[in-house]
Amino acid sequence: MGKIQALCVSEKKGTLKVPVDSVLFQTEWGIEGDAHAGKWHRQVSFLGLKEIEDFRKLGVDVKFGSFGENVVAEGFRFKELPVGTRLRAGEAWFEITQIGKECHKGCAIRQQVGDCIMPREGVFARVLRGGPVKVGDELELVPAGEKLPLDAAIITASDKGSRGERVDKSGPKVKEMLEAAGYRVADMTILPDDQAALEGKMQEYAARGIGLIVTTGGTGFSPRDITPEATLAVCERLAPGIPEAMRALSMQVTHRAMLSRAQAGICRRSLIVNLPGSAKAVEECLGFILPELQHGIEILRGDAGECGRK
Repeated sequence: MGKIQALCVSEKKGTLKVPVDSVLFQTEWGIEGDAHAGKWHRQVSFLGLKEIEDFRKLGVDVKFGSFGENVVAEGFRFKELPVGTRLRAGEAWFEITQIGKECHKGCAIRQQVGDCIMPREGVFARVLRGGPVKVGDELELVPAGEKLPLDAAIITASDKGSRGERVDKSGPKVKEMLEAAGYRVADMTILPDDQAALEGKMQEYAARGIGLIVTTGGTGFSPRDITPEATLAVCERLAPGIPEAMRALSMQVTHRAMLSRAQAGICRRSLIVNLPGSAKAVEECLGFILPELQHGIEILRGDAGECGRK
């Protein structure tokens, strides 16, 4: 276990990073506002405090961020940690993806500092789970085999519910069932049937790295039923088997189940699932798919292997 001594960001690539007091890590992206954040394997860079102090002993006055590092921590020799090692600070989790890197021709850091120790001493990682981190927070190795917390968030799409004109029963039913299955419900909210609002909330939860995002309501034929459209807009990959299974189950109860437009898909490392708006239908559908969802989430997060059965 070590302690974070500096957090550094830059608005442009190829420039020295500037120390800040705190940052917000976003799942499968990096630090919010940092030039090196993105959908790639080098979202965050780590460098040990001792390596920087040893470099200073050579007579070069380098500041935190001078080598392009995002996180400076004491207590670690990062280059000795193998690829695949997981670290965490608060709610944020990281997975090391690369040890060092070759400086590109005309490296601005090497030109300004005279040398660059990132290729020798630094490591790069992707963000498995987002969260706020501040200078002074502890950074620790995640024990081998420990999985990301099983968490969930619930969105109820309802114009009347958002105005307080209707009591939401579906959201609390989802919460009850998820908690009984071992999930920690991190948040639940009621929003109007507004596509932009629904998309924004789904993206917010996905950036936090919440494993399961469940929506209720807005899956029918009404002109205001746009939950599936919001889901399709934010998902990078679809999981059609989940709504197909729910419709197949519900068809045994009522043939009107064929009118459900529910969707399911993946955004970053989160699984989004649309459920109906009634508590009874939620109990039927979620109860049917819930036993299988955890395995899918663990595969998505890298905590389990593929689904094939021997």
